[in-house]
Amino acid sequence: MPARAVNVPWFREAKKKGEAFTVLSLYEAWSARIAEEAGVRILLVGDSLATSIQGHETTLSVTMDDMVYHTKAVTRSAVRSFVIADMPFLSYGVDETDAVRNAGRFLSEAGAHAVKVEGGAEIAGVVSRLVERGIPVLGHIGMTPQHYLRIGGYRVQGRGEPGAKRLVADAKALEKAGVFGIVLELVTEETAARVTKTVGVPTIGIGAGRKVDAQILVFHDLVGLNTSFAPNFLKRYAELGEDATSAVKQFLADVSSGKFPSEENVFHNNP
Repeated sequence: MPARAVNVPWFREAKKKGEAFTVLSLYEAWSARIAEEAGVRILLVGDSLATSIQGHETTLSVTMDDMVYHTKAVTRSAVRSFVIADMPFLSYGVDETDAVRNAGRFLSEAGAHAVKVEGGAEIAGVVSRLVERGIPVLGHIGMTPQHYLRIGGYRVQGRGEPGAKRLVADAKALEKAGVFGIVLELVTEETAARVTKTVGVPTIGIGAGRKVDAQILVFHDLVGLNTSFAPNFLKRYAELGEDATSAVKQFLADVSSGKFPSEENVFHNNP
């Protein structure tokens, strides 16, 4: 098996050296192969598969079995990457014993190298328990999609001094609990910079501006597979959704006109 370039200590070292890095969120073998061939070495199997793959409006519907299944698909294909699995809604915040058991499934059953959890100081105890059991944890604060009902929608976080102080306090609590990094989602650039300066673990931004240690996007979003999703923080690097629609239209036209299948697409009795 090829050597893996990234491990848990690597994250703090990258921050110390000021090395910006990239994370991709994805859900299946083919996108994992593409990401790895392109040079990405950190992959997140996000619970956003509920919205990107399963057709749900929120991430709340995705289950542990869903996440384990998709994590297996990624780890089978991405043999050189550090793979992080998202712990879904209510899989870790209710009972610490269940949290350890569920997180352990990702490592022992699905082949992941770490898990991600949403929340700040209120889940620091759970994070400590996971880390004590040998399970690396990536934190996630700011806009936490699993809490969108409480927040009142997908809103930018960290505005104003109270909001900034809260995020800094959450980041400190997570660092003390043992996370190796913290995702900052939909956070003002100023507050994201403040959090980044405060903690010794890298911050990974999505809609958090330029002053973080790393950036993450969803594979399907950056290649334009979801043509209806266009938040202002997203940059599309391809328009595969439009290309796919054009390809299917051409297939329909070729079948209708008799151009497909052509002679080169059929088999005959004589070799």
